[in-house]
Amino acid sequence: MDDELNMSVRKFLKQVGVTSQKAIEDALRAEGVDPAKARQVKMVLTIDDLGVEHVVTGEIKGSQE
Repeated sequence: MDDELNMSVRKFLKQVGVTSQKAIEDALRAEGVDPAKARQVKMVLTIDDLGVEHVVTGEIKGSQE
């Protein structure tokens, strides 16, 4: 992969990370319930013209203070 393409991918992923974190934090604040409750999460990346669908699943959980 050439350097320009690599930098473009990294820039996109940074944008995804920053905006996704904000969306998650905003949703948790708006919910106003136990922040220690585990939430199942799924992120789906699609690249239509390449036929790519990449799914990442996980869990987000706060501390048990």
